[in-house]
Amino acid sequence: MLKIGVLGAGHLGKIHLRLLNQSEKYELVGFYDPLASNAEKVAQEFGYRVFKSVDALIAEVDVVDIVTPTLSHYECAVQAIKAGRHIFLEKPISNTVTEAEHIIALAKEYGVKGQVGHVERFNPAFMAVKNKINNPMFIETHRLAEFNPRGTDVPVVLDLMIHDIDAILSVVQSKVKEIHATGTAVISDSPDIANARIEFENGCVANITSSRISMKNMRKARFFQKDAYISVDYLDKICEVVKMKNAPEVPGDFDLILQNAEGVKKQIYYDNPEVASNNAILDELETFADAINNNTTPIVTLEDGTEALRIAHQIIDCFNK
Repeated sequence: MLKIGVLGAGHLGKIHLRLLNQSEKYELVGFYDPLASNAEKVAQEFGYRVFKSVDALIAEVDVVDIVTPTLSHYECAVQAIKAGRHIFLEKPISNTVTEAEHIIALAKEYGVKGQVGHVERFNPAFMAVKNKINNPMFIETHRLAEFNPRGTDVPVVLDLMIHDIDAILSVVQSKVKEIHATGTAVISDSPDIANARIEFENGCVANITSSRISMKNMRKARFFQKDAYISVDYLDKICEVVKMKNAPEVPGDFDLILQNAEGVKKQIYYDNPEVASNNAILDELETFADAINNNTTPIVTLEDGTEALRIAHQIIDCFNK
């Protein structure tokens, strides 16, 4: 079992602590939180060991789980890497692309592994259809959330949209060609609603909408490709795959047949894979343990997290223009 410590005991940090404490792949050593009153409260309520400094925690673990505010990711990561510790970084990987690239360089220099917490990669609905997403040419996503003051210190692009950016980059095997985006600040000092159109060199287009001031929560994605339509509901953890194939010469009574102007007939059918039940956060943490123990590539690499951050900042730059 890998010894792991958690930096940050806020809302998400407490979830990580609980799951790591249950994990059979990690030994939870303890945590550090700069707010002494919160650290003491968490320690008393759950019985986790609290450390007095970041250095003290790093000295006793193999892996550092960084669940602090984004602005401190870089400093915490550098400290852990220079001590030879593997790092799990909550998304976004860091505040700037320059910081993220330095984290990658340091991890290579010190021979440690890193993973970024883009948890939707481990959403069971997305996992059930990812191998069926093949060369999509149009993608549309909606990630809408009711207002929550937590996270409003950054634009909605870094708070919410970056989840969809990462998922899209993981299935589109092409470089980004052009980005158009608009964003509006309604309650916060930074945009609360944003829409981005990402055009890839292979012709694929992704239309991404995010809002953190909606009346209801929604996290959906739709992928359109030749002879197939795939939808993913990240929130309700359901998916749908609609495919087309050449129609049989003698269709059945219940076959759904479409015919175009040239007379070509296609049969519509459903191919809905089973969605396995899982805990996405526990899965992302435990697959990182597997990558360390087996010396394999983590599912969401530091490079993946950096590329998602790069695109997110290009979208934000569109707002400023």
